[in-house]
Amino acid sequence: MVPAVAQLLFLQLVLRPTLVMAVQLEIAVQNFRTLNMDYPKVKFPDDFKGYCNGFMSYVRGRKEQWYCPKTHYVLHTPWKTIWKSCKNSESFCENYNEYCTLTTKPFPITICRVNKRQPPTSCRYSSTETNRKLYLLCSSKYEGQPIGILGLYK
Repeated sequence: MVPAVAQLLFLQLVLRPTLVMAVQLEIAVQNFRTLNMDYPKVKFPDDFKGYCNGFMSYVRGRKEQWYCPKTHYVLHTPWKTIWKSCKNSESFCENYNEYCTLTTKPFPITICRVNKRQPPTSCRYSSTETNRKLYLLCSSKYEGQPIGILGLYK
């Protein structure tokens, strides 16, 4: 009886946090893929008045948030192409408590920025399309997956 209780206690204390972390990491990767990737690029109906207004409506709905994110990055490249950037992340970004990397090549990206001087719930966005290198958050040092975009390389 004692060994069985000890095994159960071991499983709860050691493996449970590991499983929770793995699930949280998988959610972060999935959120990155659904909220920061759009390939091939979707064409929204004219009623949205621009790509970013349509995409940010989707983002706000997925996040279930009422406020307007000020800046949002949307990649227009296949997942496997961007995933390769996190294969070897030598840098650790202490501010985010995650590994991070600068991509070796530029990627097509749309930058959605909220328009100023509007009511806080109207959420109208301007779009800027560019090809830039990115600072990415990665899920681990080796063989990681992207979980966030920190910004663009100048």
